[in-house]
Amino acid sequence: MNLNILLPFMKRFTRLALLLLFFAFSACTKMEFLKESGQLESFAEMVQSGVKPIALSEPMSSAELDLFLPEANRLAEKYEIEIFREPAVIGTSLFDSAAVEGKEVLILYQGKNLVAYQMLKTEAADLAAKSEYSGTKKEAISRAFGRLLGYPASRINDLLAENSEYRDLEDFGIKGQELSWFYNDLPAAKLFYGKTLGLKMIAEDENSATFQIAGDSKLVLRSVGGSAYSGKEAKSVALALLTDNLEAWYSHLQSENVEIKYTLKVKPDGAHDGFVAVDPEGYLLEFEMFRMHPENERFIPELKSLKPLATSLGSEFNFYASITWLYYKDMLPMENFMIETLGLELSADQGWAKIYKASENSYLGLVDEKRGMNSFSDQKLVEVKFDLEDAKGWEEYLNKTSKDSTRAAGTFKDLGGYLYRFF
Repeated sequence: MNLNILLPFMKRFTRLALLLLFFAFSACTKMEFLKESGQLESFAEMVQSGVKPIALSEPMSSAELDLFLPEANRLAEKYEIEIFREPAVIGTSLFDSAAVEGKEVLILYQGKNLVAYQMLKTEAADLAAKSEYSGTKKEAISRAFGRLLGYPASRINDLLAENSEYRDLEDFGIKGQELSWFYNDLPAAKLFYGKTLGLKMIAEDENSATFQIAGDSKLVLRSVGGSAYSGKEAKSVALALLTDNLEAWYSHLQSENVEIKYTLKVKPDGAHDGFVAVDPEGYLLEFEMFRMHPENERFIPELKSLKPLATSLGSEFNFYASITWLYYKDMLPMENFMIETLGLELSADQGWAKIYKASENSYLGLVDEKRGMNSFSDQKLVEVKFDLEDAKGWEEYLNKTSKDSTRAAGTFKDLGGYLYRFF
């Protein structure tokens, strides 16, 4: 066979093969990054809109990132944001460090948010150099990084629980909440709540009586005698009873000559209406109804899902939830305590008062003492109790992590000195 005749065909075939190989390689390269490109575009839009201060690309090897970089630059230009190639992303307790070991990421950002990240990374490195990058210090850095990534506090808590020894109270299953008040004349208090308010008594012994407010929300009346209290302590608490029948309750309590501290006020354009009554020994009862309002956009859907529980006074005399109002000098540390230690989510923000969902029918409210009906006091005649799915687990966790050397088993205190029990 004459090879000179075949040579031109072989050259054309080789060029064709190389061309096909090039297109195949290009197609494969683009296909490999379809997922990463789609994810990065979603993050780019979130960074542009301010939903996320920064965002991270998928971790990649240096070679992979070299190939992906043109697409990343295209998206950054499209959404008018910046990108930074990070060869060693900050190590925190939010993620498994093995996932980024030996890999690089792209940081998407606007403005000074990259500087904030770099400062945080430097702080972590300084702590690590002093062998102090662990425990609460590492948790604080991790939370700050989570906030830079735009994560809500609940998501940060979940990630910490997945990748560290951190847990919050909610991880041990909150099934219900009890509020305990203490009385010098327990029979009179029982008569007031059982007959005047018509609450159902669900448990009783010589020194206490438990009344159901609604669902898993309970009020426990206890005798001062035999308790750790003198009865002279400040109340520093109020109980909001949530109902849509304020006028009926107001008329009834007036007819029963119950002391009214603040009269019924109705503001159709306001966030809530209500009035405040006083029980036989001075505890404040706030009968309250909430409306759809910017500060209640999350709260109202929660409340509307609840079934009212009628009292013995009749079907219109009902409650569907309660808020235990607690009073503090310094709100911000307590807001962090509610979110980071208890794992509760904010349901309503009234500025000087914050409402957190504890269980289906029970809420805890933080109140700035400068604006509230009560004042802060070091000693208070009130206790809060949680019914937990895993009380033993929470006790074991507190034994390992609590810095309160005076803590008794089955209890803990918040930053304002309120005593919480759990069972």
